[in-house]
Amino acid sequence: MKKLSSPKELEALRKSIIKKRDPKKSVVNICGGTGCLALGCADVIKAFKEEITTQGLEDKVDICVSGCPGFCERGTILTIEPQNIFYQRVRRKDVAEVVAKTLVEGKVVDRLLYPDAVTGKRVIHESEVPFYTKQKRLLLAHSSQIDPESIEDYLYFGGYTALAKALYGMKPEQLIDEVKASGLRGRGGGGFPTGRKWETTRHAEDDIKYVICNCDEGDPGAFMDRSLMEGNPHSVLEGMIIGAYAIGAQEGYIYIRNEYPLAVKNAATAIKLAEECGLLGNNILGSGFNFHVKISRGGGAFVCGESTALMASLEGKVGEPRAKYVHTSEKGLWEKPSNLNNVETWANVPLIINNGAKWFAGIGTAGSKGTKIFSLVGKVRNTGLVEVPMGITLREIIFDIGGGIPGSKKFKAVQTGGPSGGFIPEKLLDLQVDFDELTRVGSMMGSGAMIVMDENNCMVDMAKYFITFLLGESCGKCLPCREGLKQMHHILTRITDGKGTMADIELVESLSRTMLDTSLCGLGYSAPNPVLTSLRYFRDEWLAHINEKRCPAKVCKALITYNIMEKCPNCGLCVKACPEKAITPQGKKKPVLLDQKKCIKCGSCYDVCKLDAVLVK
Repeated sequence: MKKLSSPKELEALRKSIIKKRDPKKSVVNICGGTGCLALGCADVIKAFKEEITTQGLEDKVDICVSGCPGFCERGTILTIEPQNIFYQRVRRKDVAEVVAKTLVEGKVVDRLLYPDAVTGKRVIHESEVPFYTKQKRLLLAHSSQIDPESIEDYLYFGGYTALAKALYGMKPEQLIDEVKASGLRGRGGGGFPTGRKWETTRHAEDDIKYVICNCDEGDPGAFMDRSLMEGNPHSVLEGMIIGAYAIGAQEGYIYIRNEYPLAVKNAATAIKLAEECGLLGNNILGSGFNFHVKISRGGGAFVCGESTALMASLEGKVGEPRAKYVHTSEKGLWEKPSNLNNVETWANVPLIINNGAKWFAGIGTAGSKGTKIFSLVGKVRNTGLVEVPMGITLREIIFDIGGGIPGSKKFKAVQTGGPSGGFIPEKLLDLQVDFDELTRVGSMMGSGAMIVMDENNCMVDMAKYFITFLLGESCGKCLPCREGLKQMHHILTRITDGKGTMADIELVESLSRTMLDTSLCGLGYSAPNPVLTSLRYFRDEWLAHINEKRCPAKVCKALITYNIMEKCPNCGLCVKACPEKAITPQGKKKPVLLDQKKCIKCGSCYDVCKLDAVLVK
């Protein structure tokens, strides 16, 4: 593909791509994202290629290996166009039947269609699957139709039109004003107004400036940035180029954690293809504007999601944050003005430039505009990526999109904002999801992780889990975070071991206040959120652990005991399941015997017993 030297040439190329594609030709879009790779999509892709060749259908059927369409619970996912047939949980053994029935005969394979949980009816079209109906997919609109290794696919759906418009139709100041008017706030966690950050960086007095994309999400259960970078890297790249032009930067970096090999690979391919087309590098689209992007791999340190720690890592130093009184927009990477936004923020920029600030500002709430991508995980039926308008309620996300809690269990809490976020209880399920409302109830937006918990989760134990994570990820530079997390962990361990006192609650609250007021970076001053919201909304569970030496959820091992009841028929299932051989049979029709000294309280006996003969108390 030759280098493009003007918007006119770009548009001519796009028209030629559209012209050579037959809208009636069958296309099998197969998810090739990390989630589906784990479920065997590589075998499915290989089988389709082999079967289509065997059947002589190469001229009639195209295969597109796309990014993640979101419904990870149902992978491997594929859609067949132009009929928009949605197949889920596809395995290699299903491929021959799909080719024979759907691609040749035009019929659907019923058992691969999505079964509606309410009606039991099989849903044929993706747009009718309940998981998708309440979403507003802007960033993920073409996630199941774009091959991330093909720049032609991105151009087909309007890619780089925003860049052409920015370079030839708008001045840098106009771009900044447009982003400011849109109300776009940073999607990496802080929610800082993007346009204001761009403006400050542009006005900083230095000839050398940098633009950085943060793809170092490290929150447990989070995979929004990874999926966007894997599935549609050109949207991120286009946003960065526009931002660089607005700010006056000529160099940029994409910081991707090394645990994201597919994201690294697809981002590198996108950079190479964009350079070959004249959309990146020197004299972009003949405009005279130069911008170069490099990829830097992070070592997986959670603290490097913080802007100054990330920049220190980029410089080859230890990833530690610095004091905030010097803004990175004035002195960031190598002491030069630097603008850092995360993957999702950059991907929003082309949408805003193409559709206008007014359009974007018309979505969402007064203080939070646009859509937000969440990873919905935990004790929920439909796990995956969801893109929803700001202002949607937690109830709509968890129950309408997520399908509710599996196994007839009761919803207990949802944690938003990653390990530094807070637990939100059932009584707040109708809370609108936006930056300000989540902060008001003690949680935060964060990068978009949303972890659902049911009645079997202990909220004291969950607080300990996240404090343990943060303790391991703290860089240790500042004393409040380093020692505060260590002491919090000691206190929470003491309580879950049944050795806590009422003084521990007062102590952990005091520690939290100190960390909030004196920590150096966001990791430290947001770390108390899980503890504080656990105490605020589930104080009765803390009191049960301390005063009654009891774990209501029956999770904390030191506070529970397994016993075999008299109605045990000696079926032997628990005997086989026990890893410590702590259960022995006592003869026909006599209850088995559980040796409490050997019991490690793993719960295996409880899980396999079909007659409720194992009592946990």
